[in-house]
Amino acid sequence: MDKIAVLVPCYNESKTIKKVVEDFKRILPEAVVYVYDNNSTDGTDEIARAAGAVVRYEHKQGKGNVIRRMFREIDAECYIMTDGDDTYPVEPTREMSAMILEKGMDMVVGDRLSSTYFTENKRPFHNFGNSMVRKTINTLFKSDIKDIMTGLRAFSYRFVKTFPVISKGFEIETEMTIHAIDKNMFVENCVIDYRDRIEGSESKLNTYSDGFKVIKTIIKLYKDYKPRQFFSWISLVLFVLSIGFFIPVLITYFKTGEVPDFPTLIVCGFAMIAAIQCYIAGLILSTIVAKDKQDFEFKLITADMMEKQLRNKD
Repeated sequence: MDKIAVLVPCYNESKTIKKVVEDFKRILPEAVVYVYDNNSTDGTDEIARAAGAVVRYEHKQGKGNVIRRMFREIDAECYIMTDGDDTYPVEPTREMSAMILEKGMDMVVGDRLSSTYFTENKRPFHNFGNSMVRKTINTLFKSDIKDIMTGLRAFSYRFVKTFPVISKGFEIETEMTIHAIDKNMFVENCVIDYRDRIEGSESKLNTYSDGFKVIKTIIKLYKDYKPRQFFSWISLVLFVLSIGFFIPVLITYFKTGEVPDFPTLIVCGFAMIAAIQCYIAGLILSTIVAKDKQDFEFKLITADMMEKQLRNKD
């Protein structure tokens, strides 16, 4: 079992991976640096290996797929996850790892948005998207995470071994954050500097397609983790529509004693039934979610026991 494992998912980062590996070996000499190559065609794996990293492979394309394999294969007391593009500083990882190892935190978020991100990042839609995602998640889940989409994070063993990776791509950071909030994990922010990519290094993140996936992920996870609130909103919309269209029919009936708009009346009835069904579905699903949270606590106990066994074995 490693004391500290540095996880670097990579796809065509030959221009920067050597510096990333060497920086970590300088700042965290006790750490093992793992570079997981995701079908690179520019020799990223060989450069990383020559720099002293342990190189492994994930052939399913997508950052989420790489992280899933990393979390399954590596056992460590503390995990540092970063990108291979050298946009994140290595120096704060000493403090971040101490927060995991000494203070017992489950996830430490490298907060770019409170420092240099908005001045260094030259892609305005990325800036807007990061701010929107942060505000949306903190509002929906009543949290105070400063940077939702950051690629620099530190994790505990218990977080890594109990986190079910579902996402396949860049929406993985959103999934991690919401999971930690919902499961009442010990999460802290650590302000870090951010620098834009060097010339010739290209981002693999597509502002529009990946941004749309992130939005879909937020909606999906809100439904999964907060079903009562999610379906209550749908129920409220259907209820208001039903009442809104029913009132003119009712007024006409009081005035004339007739119901000339039977199709509208029928639609109002179905909308009201759907509203009631949505509300009941939310109540039922919220009970299932509550039971899942209870079961998750037992998973944490099992993960803690497993970590102790691995430490004693070493």
